[in-house]
Amino acid sequence: MISGPPSLRRRLLAFLALPMLGLLTFNTILAYYVALDYSNRIHDRNLIDDTHSFAQMLSTMPVTSDLSPQARFLIEYDPDGHRYFNVDSSRMGTLSGNADFSPYAPSQDCTGVHPALYDGNLNGQQVRMATVCTQAMNDPQDQLAVTVAESMADRRQRAREILMIIIPLMTMLALGTAALVWFGVTYGLRILTPLRTRLAQRRGELAPISDADVPEEIQPLISTIDDLFARQAEMITLQNRFIADAAHQLRSPLAGMALHVDQALAHGDPDTVREALQHIRRLNQRTARVSTQLLALSRAQTVPDTVEALDLCELVPQWVGMRVPEAIRDGIDLGYRGSPHPLRVLGNGAMLQEALDNLIDNALRYAGRNATVTVGVHALDDNDVELYVEDNGPGVPDDVMPRLGERFFRAPGTAASGTGLGLAIAHEAVEHFGGRLSFLNRPGGGLKVAITLPLLKAP
Repeated sequence: MISGPPSLRRRLLAFLALPMLGLLTFNTILAYYVALDYSNRIHDRNLIDDTHSFAQMLSTMPVTSDLSPQARFLIEYDPDGHRYFNVDSSRMGTLSGNADFSPYAPSQDCTGVHPALYDGNLNGQQVRMATVCTQAMNDPQDQLAVTVAESMADRRQRAREILMIIIPLMTMLALGTAALVWFGVTYGLRILTPLRTRLAQRRGELAPISDADVPEEIQPLISTIDDLFARQAEMITLQNRFIADAAHQLRSPLAGMALHVDQALAHGDPDTVREALQHIRRLNQRTARVSTQLLALSRAQTVPDTVEALDLCELVPQWVGMRVPEAIRDGIDLGYRGSPHPLRVLGNGAMLQEALDNLIDNALRYAGRNATVTVGVHALDDNDVELYVEDNGPGVPDDVMPRLGERFFRAPGTAASGTGLGLAIAHEAVEHFGGRLSFLNRPGGGLKVAITLPLLKAP
């Protein structure tokens, strides 16, 4: 059993071996029957000639009850098998022939123009017969049917001899073809050597290799490798960005906690220690929220594994209901307004819920106490559906509206705490499903944030 990685050479040879073996077997059988047919034709021609000669000899001599021993020997002589004969007279019956040979009549009339060829059986032995008709010399009214038969053994022997000549030639042809295939595959694979060398010389480089000089059949593999490199480069970029964001956002809270710890250790006053611990708790909460938001942003930037049809009119009320206790605690009226008909989109439920949660969270944070926040779903037209969150809070200045959705951006003068990642998470999440995020200040005050997604039409 061969271990190790699969070999292209061995696979190609194995793929060709069975068909070649089958073809060789078929050609051998075909060659045997062709040789047998050729041998039969030659022997039939000789049999007809011998029968004609025998009939011509009989037509020039008086017909008696039997032939001379010399004539019988000449007719029956066959170095490869046995030959039999029979002479029938239309007036006198069987005149001469082998004692154990009784030929059956040919299917057509004996006219003397064309000899009759047919197969027969003699003591369990298959024989080939030829019959020729002629007139008796001493009685023109008497018609003689001269039949000569020979065994089939010599015919098969000739076919086997021809086959034994052909088999070595076919074997040499098969071995030569296998050698050519081996050489051709080896030579053909050499063209991949520069590509292998080029990849081996790389040191962390993920640039495309589509410009490599490779055969057309390898281009799909090169395209797949380029796609893999592109995905890996994107993942590395996202990881580096995540590390940079985490370092940037966590540096200040961690430094603040270290400062308050030092302050608490430097003063033994209980009030100072209590105040430092309160600051540390707030910084810890902020750090936990930043970490959670960064992880959510990282998930939103990753292409989801599963995408399915989602009925927003069924799912959104459930997602909104999960946030109602929080809204009641903050003194905010959180409601839902939806279409009575199903509105389906193609997406990932967990990712879409994450996006909506961040929009609701932003509205609850910035709208203020006693505000009204409404989540709604409706069809814009036959092609798009809109999922929106609107509030009656202070809204956003028009000059900062274009920057909404940027990572870590918070409108100047905002009193509520936050990380500036909520809208960025929603933006990244909906982009995977062909959606877009838009912002609009309401005429009566407040902000409307809308997610527009392609409507999945019923089949």
